[in-house]
Amino acid sequence: MTPDQLNHALDAMAAAAGDDPNLAPGLITVESGHWVDVLSAVRATCAALNDGLRHREIVIHVGSQQETKVLTRAEAGELGAPYRDLEARA
Repeated sequence: MTPDQLNHALDAMAAAAGDDPNLAPGLITVESGHWVDVLSAVRATCAALNDGLRHREIVIHVGSQQETKVLTRAEAGELGAPYRDLEARA
């Protein structure tokens, strides 16, 4: 997944969710081998350790057992909390 594909996926998911917060983007999972190509290019941030790594206010989990994809809030459950509104692209 390229940075543009990630941003398009987030935008499409947010648009499709409409007024249903359970369908909004809730968690980005990234296979550790994709870290440099995807997340460094989108400039993921971490404002505080307890806030976690985020892109456009969506929590990111990186790991060797992860698949690179975007989950809805319903799919992510508590793993993506605390949820915030999707930040506009910079």
